[in-house]
Amino acid sequence: KKFLQEQAYPVMREAAQFVQSFLIKDKNGYLVTAPSMSPENSFILPNGKTETLTYAPTIDVMLIMSLYKACLEAQTILNTDKEFGVQLSNTLKKLPPVKISKKYGTIQEWIEDYDEAEPGHRHISHLLGLYPANIISVDDKPLFEAARKTLERRLQNGGGHTGWSRAWIINFYARLLDGEKAGENVQALLQKSTLINLLDVHPPFQIDGNFGGTAGIAEMLVQSHNGYIQLLPALPSIWQDGEVKGLRSRGGFEVNMKWDKMKLTDAVLINTLNRKNTVKVKYGNKIISVTLSPNETTDLKKKLNI
Repeated sequence: KKFLQEQAYPVMREAAQFVQSFLIKDKNGYLVTAPSMSPENSFILPNGKTETLTYAPTIDVMLIMSLYKACLEAQTILNTDKEFGVQLSNTLKKLPPVKISKKYGTIQEWIEDYDEAEPGHRHISHLLGLYPANIISVDDKPLFEAARKTLERRLQNGGGHTGWSRAWIINFYARLLDGEKAGENVQALLQKSTLINLLDVHPPFQIDGNFGGTAGIAEMLVQSHNGYIQLLPALPSIWQDGEVKGLRSRGGFEVNMKWDKMKLTDAVLINTLNRKNTVKVKYGNKIISVTLSPNETTDLKKKLNI
């Protein structure tokens, strides 16, 4: 709370203040960013012209949603700034919705349902709400499936050909709970975009491919963005057995696990905080609630019946 109050929240608040001052009303009464673009991608207008500048691209809407929701959560935790919170809540109601393309069933990248100039573009910015944000989750089936189709369309048209882009795709498939596809893209990252010294290739080098790849592997093994810790959410069959230690989840927990023949055999949860801590843990279709004392460790084997 001290870090949130003194360092994180003031920065978040100023970012939100800037957005509040920057948004304008569009013809439909939505509050939008203008001018803007979907990073490095371009779209085709009905007259055949290719353009990049627009207003309220989907990535902007997702960024604002994520920022504002984080600010509101921080205000609740700190019991502060309620008047500003009302402003943010009112703005959230007036943002354009994340739309599904009627042409392709994908997440719409722009405010209008334009065709991409490059359907296989390496940027997939309109899936920021899937990862690293949590605007698109398994609880919203239509958007969740549209996100899957977005990724498939990009890859079918040649996407993912740079190291950092491939790394992001690993994380996308992990969030889509598709272990096989996530595993295939880990292999592709190593085979096509990793030098013998393990640096990521762009060329010449992109550290976000390295960081993103390792983040993706962690995301395949543990997820905690939906209000519970999910164990082995996207395990590929090429990882039949394994062990991992020291993975961290939201809420201040550490997870150590072993699995064999794709089944969890051991799982230990550690509360790293100096206060009592409660969390839900999910494995397969089973969800349990665990409460741990400060720095307490618990064996989840019996609780999860593994």
